Amino acid sequence: MTLFKEFQLGNILLKNRVVMAPMTRSRAIDNVPNNIMATYYQQRSSAGLIITEGVSPSPNGLGYARIPGIFGKDQVEGWKKTTKAVHANNGKIFIQLMHTGRVSHPNNMDSEAKVLSPSAIKLSGQMYTDDAGMQDYPVPNEMTFNDIKSTITEYVIASKNAIEAGFDGVEIHAANGYLPNQFINPISNTRTDNYGGSIDSRNRFVVEIAREISSAIGADKTGIRLSPYGIFNDMMPFEGIDKAYTKLATELGKLNLVYIHLVDHSSMGAPEVPAAIKQSIKEAFGGTIITSGGLDKTSAEKHLSEGIGHIAAFGRPFISNPDLVERLQSDKELAAPNFDLFYTPGESGYTDYPKLKN
Repeated sequence: MTLFKEFQLGNILLKNRVVMAPMTRSRAIDNVPNNIMATYYQQRSSAGLIITEGVSPSPNGLGYARIPGIFGKDQVEGWKKTTKAVHANNGKIFIQLMHTGRVSHPNNMDSEAKVLSPSAIKLSGQMYTDDAGMQDYPVPNEMTFNDIKSTITEYVIASKNAIEAGFDGVEIHAANGYLPNQFINPISNTRTDNYGGSIDSRNRFVVEIAREISSAIGADKTGIRLSPYGIFNDMMPFEGIDKAYTKLATELGKLNLVYIHLVDHSSMGAPEVPAAIKQSIKEAFGGTIITSGGLDKTSAEKHLSEGIGHIAAFGRPFISNPDLVERLQSDKELAAPNFDLFYTPGESGYTDYPKLKN
């Protein structure tokens, strides 16, 4: 089957076409990656490519409790444990850079950090904090021109830090309602300057991040995640959405990024991403597409055989099946995850899921 064949991704050879999708797990005490995180990723390194949980490039991007960063020396040293463990099993691993933007709360951040967004539009609902439980989202600070430029610089520094930590590359998280997605979508971006208004202006922040990162570490080490039609964090489809994402894919293709990770969250209740826009993005980009969104072995193989994507990402099945690749390959039953332990600190529901016995 195609799913278990090798794949050349830029300058690295993947041992199969199974990708472990990024998933927030909230195990980084004081936002520093640790030994149990290294164990977690090492257990799942039979995947051709691992994409880490969202990792903040800045103190301003640490929206959730206990998510890791890659902006401090201790974080770089902490991540070296993970990359070493994955590489020891001939695995490849990209770090996902996730700036949460307005999806944040001051209780989860350092006192000097700021909740930022393209516009001062408050997110609905509440966020969990370790010290005060559920709290309303605050009104974010509308980013100044200097905020935008300094944030792009933070992404570049974080990318260089990631390469120093041993990662094979970087994925820019421009999906799911986080900061880059907040710029793309006019629901969260009502600016009237060069970073708002027209499609090209709303896409500008994402394109500039991608350009600067790829210039710093190489386009062959730079991927991006997009979620057109996604509804996480108050995102909604908008007028001109297909044109916006096609134009964005065209600009990203000009940069020769190593992949677009295209997410369809219809299996989780979001509107289905139409086949036409998936094809339009693929053609406009011209490079590798990671297909993602509620896939199983059959649907993943179908996506690859039909050319919807070149490699296929699996999310939640990897949580409770550290040997997911082996289970898929031998058609073994998959273990169910414990949803109550998805975001709790410690090893329970994290590194204690057993592999199949031979």
